[in-house]
Amino acid sequence: MELKKSPDGGWGWVIVFVSFFTQFLCYGSPLAVGVLYIEWLDAFGEGKGKTAWVGSLASGVGLLASLGCGLLYTATVTITCQYFDDRRGLALGLISTGSSVGLFIYAALQRMLVEFYGLDGCLLIVGALALNILACGSLMRPLQSSDCPLPKKIAPEDLPDKYCIYNEKGKNLEENINILDKSYSSEEKCRSILANGDWKQESLLLKNPTVTHTKEPETYKKKVAEQTYFCKQLAKRKWQLYKNYCGETVALFKNKVFSALFIAILLFDIGGFPPSLLMEDVARSSNVKEEEFIMPLISIIGIMTAVGKLLLGILADFKWINTLYLYVATLIIMGLALCAIPFAKSYVTLALLSAILGFFTGNWSIFPYVTTKTVGIEKLAHAYGILMFFAGLGNSLGPPIVGWFYDWTQTYDIAFYFSGFCVLLGGFILLLAALPSWNTCNKQLPKPAPTTFLYKVASNV
Repeated sequence: MELKKSPDGGWGWVIVFVSFFTQFLCYGSPLAVGVLYIEWLDAFGEGKGKTAWVGSLASGVGLLASLGCGLLYTATVTITCQYFDDRRGLALGLISTGSSVGLFIYAALQRMLVEFYGLDGCLLIVGALALNILACGSLMRPLQSSDCPLPKKIAPEDLPDKYCIYNEKGKNLEENINILDKSYSSEEKCRSILANGDWKQESLLLKNPTVTHTKEPETYKKKVAEQTYFCKQLAKRKWQLYKNYCGETVALFKNKVFSALFIAILLFDIGGFPPSLLMEDVARSSNVKEEEFIMPLISIIGIMTAVGKLLLGILADFKWINTLYLYVATLIIMGLALCAIPFAKSYVTLALLSAILGFFTGNWSIFPYVTTKTVGIEKLAHAYGILMFFAGLGNSLGPPIVGWFYDWTQTYDIAFYFSGFCVLLGGFILLLAALPSWNTCNKQLPKPAPTTFLYKVASNV
């Protein structure tokens, strides 16, 4: 079913507004978890690697809250891409700044709440604020088909033969009723034998064809047969849908740009997420005095991430800019900035590196754009869900790995060299995979048939 043409406005701006606040409320606190990380270190007295699991799971995978955040993020991005085409980069930039503004505000808010209400009270209030996401979700209306009505439920007997996973077709209702008759007859025989307690008469009852049995009403047997037939066909259909999903997933990974994008996002989140969690502790480990803190480093990251998302999203709308190369450039520059953190020994240098990291972390606004150009708008939800799962996995693994490096060496130097290497490696892998295919696909590709799986990189944008 083809969607309506993207309106590039109208109710789409309402979608942008509510998606902005959804990401603000959903990701503001998890991204500003670095403020709580220091509190957890003091409260639990554990090592940095073990304590980092708390913050990483809050922003990654494994907890109920992070599962909800992942679903919300995919929903806001997908519905925004449906409503915008020509101004998709601007729309994605606007909604993605919600998490960055949330990071800036929640960094100061959580610090204040901890001072007034303690760690437990702070978490309760943040959870209560997140309930406002329900109001935002009620305003999201996905686009429907312009020509076709909503699909109707198909009766089991009308299912096409392609949903049958076996060569032989399923039994019809009459055959099912006959099977039920035999089962009822056998059941009555067993009941009679058990009731009389005469096991010696079992052979006689089985051989005697004149024994009468009380049969169930025909309507009841027909109803049971219909339900049995329905469940059987439904199970076959679900199994076929599952096989189709697996086939589509395999087809996605046959696209080398998508496969490289998958590796790049995993490595990016392993290496790029720790600064937002650990930067405050990095400053404390570098003996930076609290009097020198003009602004929390996490707040600087939040502000510059918002700026980066907005500007990079606007750049993505220019036809003469290749968004894939733009995304690769952000990865390479960010990797170099991570490798430079061990050389920063003052608040000014740490603040400068935080600003650079924050700005290029804004590449999240063009990541859906790149994904759409790689797999197409029809497969965006499927492909983006896969990528976000592994992005969450990277978020979960990155901070504990960096924390373990510190526990092992008592310094963050090797940890951030490792982080920078991961991001640089992902950027160069994506660049090598994209160079031949992205440049040779200047011609408009023919639209594939609905039953085929063809995933090619679109034209330069």
